[in-house]
Amino acid sequence: MSSDRAQPNATPLRSGGRLLADQLQILGADTIYCVPGESYLELLDGLHAHQDAINVVTCRHESGASNMADAYGKLTGRPGICAVTRGPGATNASNGVHTAFQDSTPMILLIGQVGRDMMDREAFQEIDYRRMFGEMAKWVAQIDDAARIPEYMARAWKIAQSGRPGPVVLALPEDMLTDEVHAQDLRPTPRPRPAPHAQDIASLQAMIAEAKRPMLMVGGPSWSKSCADKALAFAERLGLPVTTSFRSQDYVDNGHDNFVGAVGIAPVPNLRKRLREEVDLLIAVGPRLGEMTTQGYELIDIPHPQMTFVHVHPGAEELGQVYQPDLSIQSDPELFFDAADAITGPDGADVWSDWRQAQRADYLAFQTPTDVPGDVNMGQVVRHMSEALPQDTIYTNGAGNYTVWLHRFHQHRAYRTQLAPTSGSMGYGVPAAVAAKLQHPERTVVAMAGDGCFMMTSQEMATAAQHGADVIYVVVNNGMYGTIRMHQERHHPGKVMATQLVNPDFVAYAAAFGIAGERVLSTDGFPAALERARSSKGGYLIEIVVDPEALTPNQSLSAVRAEGEAKSAG
Repeated sequence: MSSDRAQPNATPLRSGGRLLADQLQILGADTIYCVPGESYLELLDGLHAHQDAINVVTCRHESGASNMADAYGKLTGRPGICAVTRGPGATNASNGVHTAFQDSTPMILLIGQVGRDMMDREAFQEIDYRRMFGEMAKWVAQIDDAARIPEYMARAWKIAQSGRPGPVVLALPEDMLTDEVHAQDLRPTPRPRPAPHAQDIASLQAMIAEAKRPMLMVGGPSWSKSCADKALAFAERLGLPVTTSFRSQDYVDNGHDNFVGAVGIAPVPNLRKRLREEVDLLIAVGPRLGEMTTQGYELIDIPHPQMTFVHVHPGAEELGQVYQPDLSIQSDPELFFDAADAITGPDGADVWSDWRQAQRADYLAFQTPTDVPGDVNMGQVVRHMSEALPQDTIYTNGAGNYTVWLHRFHQHRAYRTQLAPTSGSMGYGVPAAVAAKLQHPERTVVAMAGDGCFMMTSQEMATAAQHGADVIYVVVNNGMYGTIRMHQERHHPGKVMATQLVNPDFVAYAAAFGIAGERVLSTDGFPAALERARSSKGGYLIEIVVDPEALTPNQSLSAVRAEGEAKSAG
């Protein structure tokens, strides 16, 4: 029987490494972040044939490479590709894999593996990756037959993006990559996208008609600019106040009258109170409602929320995992908003205007910088950046108390201007900024980091310099691991241990990479420094020296210590 399809033996003889590189190109992968290793030399050789289509970004540490891949996945909605060597390379890369899992980011991690004839002997740098990554990846597999590479890659690409997106890990035995085989190339096919049933929309319509204090919460995976626009149009048309989950603040134009703040660490106080005590209908489209968004799982009752609860999520396994919804809708978020066009608000006037406008006023008041100790007020610094830089500026950050200033006082006006790990991983900001600038060279990219956070991945400034990513680095230096010091003083007041830092001269450090910079010692000195940063070719570092007492916008270090002492005394 004849067939129009080419048979495997009619295809060219290719090494496993070349075959894998070919599949990546066919799938549309345009960037790979890597630290090269001897265990996957054949893949690197295969990528050499695709230099015009695939940009191979050489990183300085595997955690940097994997976090760049996560940032790419967030920015594009396509799997970020990371390639590392076995053993230490894989363990270093696990940081970004964990972030991609908790953040629901599509990613594929390719790991060079020991030869098949050496396995199960604890060969040089051998690890069983199925066991290692089993709880932090959607799928972990090892390709033992080079002829099956197209099958594995097609599956990995689909799994990484489908349902609740996340990371996939593929181990590549070194000798498998050198095998030469005949194999049929894969054909890209669309990913499945669940959509609401008509009955779901009818049920939601009835719930909205009965609501007195409704709220829309957005966040989570599988969004796009188009989806964000539709979400805001839905909220505007119905008159709903809209909030965002932790570190999804850029899903809604923060300048819009319907936006009432983000839920996460240190949210608008009245927003937290209203969610806890007043909201009678919560429509959550996309977020998992994890620990940070729910204030340690105390904002919403478990298992049955105190309000009527509607949960929309593309992954069926997330619906009812912690909170039991009154209405579960398994749906891609954009397809949900497409279907929700049929929903109408209550008859007559904008019945929820007072409810919404009061929350908007609370949010705007929360934007006003507070008075803090020292010569630098980070609230005013962030407000200046928010007003002076283009609205499509991408801000990245890792973890630490410094992030509170950025999350509170910056208004995100465009989708995907925030790259921050919901996993709370330190060291994310610098590699994420490098990936963002390489993906969007025309846009301003600001990596904001505390001194502790910055030093974890600051070597990726070498990657930025090598690949021409002109990032603005803002290093907030208070000489300590501020968040841990805060908890230390609160629970063990006056017993400082392991939280003090001795830092390098950050400006001189940046200069060693060919990156100009300066130190800012007062709030008034920041605007001119930012202007110099914007006009500098090759990137720029601004070190801001802040008083350790200025712990958060609302509490000094001494106040936290006093609180801890009072608790201990009581």
